[in-house]
Amino acid sequence: MSDRSTDFAAIPAAHRNLSDTARQRARIATMALFFIAGMVYGSWGVHVPTVRDRFHLSPALLSVALLAVAGGSIGAMAANASWIARVGTRRACLTGGLVMSVCVALILVVPFYWMLLVVLALFGAGMATLDVAMNAEASAVEKALRKPIMSSLHGMFSVGGMVGAAVGGALLAHGMAPAVHLGLAAAVSALVLIAACPSVLPHVPHDEHPDSATPRANRWRSPALWALGTVALVALIAEGAMYDWATVYMRDVVLSSPAAASAAYAAFSGGMAAARFAGDAVRARFGAPQLVMASATLALAGMIGALLVPTPVAALTGFALMGLGLANMMPVLFAAAASVKGIHAAEGLAHVAGLAYFGMLFGPVLIGAVAQVTNLSIGLSVVAVCCALIAIAGPKVLQRLKI
Repeated sequence: MSDRSTDFAAIPAAHRNLSDTARQRARIATMALFFIAGMVYGSWGVHVPTVRDRFHLSPALLSVALLAVAGGSIGAMAANASWIARVGTRRACLTGGLVMSVCVALILVVPFYWMLLVVLALFGAGMATLDVAMNAEASAVEKALRKPIMSSLHGMFSVGGMVGAAVGGALLAHGMAPAVHLGLAAAVSALVLIAACPSVLPHVPHDEHPDSATPRANRWRSPALWALGTVALVALIAEGAMYDWATVYMRDVVLSSPAAASAAYAAFSGGMAAARFAGDAVRARFGAPQLVMASATLALAGMIGALLVPTPVAALTGFALMGLGLANMMPVLFAAAASVKGIHAAEGLAHVAGLAYFGMLFGPVLIGAVAQVTNLSIGLSVVAVCCALIAIAGPKVLQRLKI
């Protein structure tokens, strides 16, 4: 798929003959799926302290619970990709989304810790299944519309996360029971899924794709997917580090007030959400390689500024620039993964997303290890190195794939 336009012949016949109304309905449905996924994840994030207190968890046991979510996600990405390719995004989105919804409603209802771990692992699996399926759908809608939309869809996920967290915090502040809040979030999610999925584009088996003459490749042996996955892993090392360490940096290095320290996460997340809604236009105008190079350079400048000038204003500005710079990495890489010849979109996305998840998990640990033997400023310099590597290697990978 070209970033400036999509070859009409590259669109499956079943999608090529759709009316403009059907294509727009598919776009709106996909936006709803991204929003609801973000909303549920944001609603769950509000209750991490609630889970800790309800089950009387030590930091180690809470870490195991959080790892259960990640483990379920990575396992589902490895196991479900071929199933998604076979049954199509409509069924996969509905199945994964409903599993996610049921599990989020059960998190604060189950009586025992071992049951909590099972529910959280299934929650992660449902989230990952929905994640891969809705991104595969997003790629198909991009091709049907013949213009980039992936970044704005990821922007809807960011907005959903902020809405889920904000509404959850407000409801809890007004006395709603935590279990009732998660049940309400689950009900809203299930209703939106049931309403949106019928408008998802019809499934196209692999042998009916325009490139079906290309022999089917094993995703585990695809150099293109490994290259994209490596860039995604490096990008999420940087992103994961920012989520976990930006506030700590503000508090311990910048010596800012608690209010300013908490603003670090907001500055980074706000930058990401804003840039995602602008990313599609930039990718359409200049192409994916140029967008990745400019974005990584912007993130690098923001991180260097925050580290060299450890004042509240400079650090918050730097973190906002980091958010702006990292925002479009995953949308671009996911769009590329869904377009690798000979690989079904769901399988390509699962491969790249699985590697990226490892980066998300590994990043905070890496920063912490470096900070332990040096200091946090040097630890966060790893983020700057990641941005530099992406600026150098990312465009070359995309150019080689003609993305």
